[in-house]
Amino acid sequence: MVKVQVFTDELVAGRYRLLEGVHHEEGREGWHGQDVESERPVALTRSRLPAHLREEAELRTAVRITRESEALGLVCPGRVSVVFDVVEDKDFLWTVTARPEGVPLSALLGHGPVDYVRAARIGLGVLDVLGAAHQEGITHGDLSPGQVWVEEQGGVTVAGFGLMGASASPRLTAPSYASPEQARGEGGGPATDLWALGAIMYEMVEGRPAIRDRGGLEATFRAVERLPIRAPLSAGPLSPAIQGLLRRDPVERVPESVVREALTRILKAELDDDSMPTETLPIFRDLDAPPTRRVWGKVPLSRPVLLGGALAVTVVCFAGLTAAGGLSERGTSASGPAPSPRVSATASPTPSASPSSTVPQQAPSTSPSPSSSSSASPSPSHTLTEDPPTAFFRYTAPQGFSVELPKGWKPVRTENSADGSYRITLGASGDPRTLVVTYSTQLTSDPVAVWREVDTSLRGDSIAYERLGDIRAVTYQGYKGADMEWLSTNGQVRERTFGRGYLIGDHEGFSLRWTTPAADWDTAANRAALATFLRTFKGGSQ
Repeated sequence: MVKVQVFTDELVAGRYRLLEGVHHEEGREGWHGQDVESERPVALTRSRLPAHLREEAELRTAVRITRESEALGLVCPGRVSVVFDVVEDKDFLWTVTARPEGVPLSALLGHGPVDYVRAARIGLGVLDVLGAAHQEGITHGDLSPGQVWVEEQGGVTVAGFGLMGASASPRLTAPSYASPEQARGEGGGPATDLWALGAIMYEMVEGRPAIRDRGGLEATFRAVERLPIRAPLSAGPLSPAIQGLLRRDPVERVPESVVREALTRILKAELDDDSMPTETLPIFRDLDAPPTRRVWGKVPLSRPVLLGGALAVTVVCFAGLTAAGGLSERGTSASGPAPSPRVSATASPTPSASPSSTVPQQAPSTSPSPSSSSSASPSPSHTLTEDPPTAFFRYTAPQGFSVELPKGWKPVRTENSADGSYRITLGASGDPRTLVVTYSTQLTSDPVAVWREVDTSLRGDSIAYERLGDIRAVTYQGYKGADMEWLSTNGQVRERTFGRGYLIGDHEGFSLRWTTPAADWDTAANRAALATFLRTFKGGSQ
C-alpha cells in the first residue's frame, strides 16, 4: 500500500535518512539511505516533478509509479528497482526503492569511458528491461545513466519507471538524454527509450555525452533538437548500433530486435575467441528506397526493416568525406582487411599539367578564424617513387593502398563493408590531425556531382559547417577527381578539412580527407604533410 507522506527537514517523509549522495543529473539526485523504521537500506531519488503530475492527485501519481515497478518486477525479477514509497515535496518527487546492487552508471562513467564489449554487455542488459517494459505497454521516458545500476559482474538494474511513461509530456530530468521528439514537446514512446539507450552507450564508449548539458532545460532541448552528433570514434563494431539508435526520426530508429542481435553478436564473438568479430556485422540496409548509387557522404534514409537477421538501416559508403561531426558517416564497423582493389600504378601528373591536378587550392573564406589565411597549400612537385622525407615513413595497408605518413602514425580506426568498401582513419595519440583513406565501390560517375551531394548533406548535418570556395574538378594520378574544403566544429575545436576524391573506374574510387585544427591549418608542417600525402598515395596493392 503506497503512503503519500509529507517531507520534513530532518528525514524524507519523517522516515528515510539520507546517508550518501551517489549521483546527480539535471533535475535528479540520488542517495543511499536508510528506512529508520525497518532499518533496511534503501535508495532515494529526487526528481523534478513534471507539471502534469503536480496537477494530479498525489495518491494517483504514487499508485501509477508503484504499479509499473511491480508489473515489471514480475517480468524482470531483480532487474527493476522495486518502489517502496513515493513522496511529493513541492516541485519534486521522491521515490524510495530497494537499494540495487552495484553503482549507478553515472558514477562508473565518472572514471572515464569503457570498452565497447562492456558497453555492449550493459546496453544489452538495459535493452532486455526496456523490451520487457514495451511488451507490457510501458515506456520509461526518462532513462539516463543515473537510472541504470551496474553490478561488478555485469548485471543491470533499471530504476525510474512510471514517472514519465504514462504521459505525453516531455521529460524534465536529464535533458541531455531526451530524444528529439521529447525536446520538441511531442512526448515519447518505445522509440524514445531507444534513443536514450543509444545516448547512454555513446557516452560509455566515448567518455562524453552525445549532447552536452547546456545549463538549462530549454537550451539543452534546443541542442538535442538541432545539433548533429559526432560519429563515435571508439565504439568499434558497436558503432552501427549506436548510430542507428540515434536517428532523429523515431520511425527510422533501429528496432529493439535488430539492436539486440548486434549486441549479442559482439558478446558472442568476445566469448568465442576473445577478439574482435572476424565476420562483418549485420548490415544496415534501406529496403524501402530504390537502389541508389553511393556518394562520398550520406544518402536519404527511410523506415528500417529486418531482413534475414541483418541490421536494417541504410549502408552509406565509407567515403569518409563528410565533416568531422554528425551522424552522416554511417556504416558497418568491423576489423580485418577488405578486398584490395586492383589499381595500376600511375605517376602524378607532371608540372606541366593543370595546376589543379595535384595542388589543393586555397579557398576564400569569410570566417575570421586563422584558417582563412590567403597563403596557398604547398605544391607537391616530386614523383611517387621518391624516398620518404625526413620524419615520414611509407605505410602499406593490408587493404593494398600505401602512403607516406608522419612517424608514429598508424591506423586508429578501420571500417569495412560487405561490398569491399572500406575506410581507414590514420593518426597518432595526442595528435589532433587525421588522414582518412576510403575505397568505395558504388560512386556516381561525376566527382563534382558527388561533392555537391556531400555539401548539401553537410549543411544539414555538421556543426557550424562552412564550405570554403567552390568544388573543383581535378585530375589526380591521371584519373578524374574533385576537391572540396570546409570548416566544421568538433567539440570546442574549429577544424578544417581538405577532401580529394577520384574515380578509378565507372563507380569505384578512392578519397583522401585531411583534417587539422583550423588555427594550425597553414603551418609549414601541415602544408608539408598534405603535400606528402597527395604526392605519395598509391591506391593499389602493388
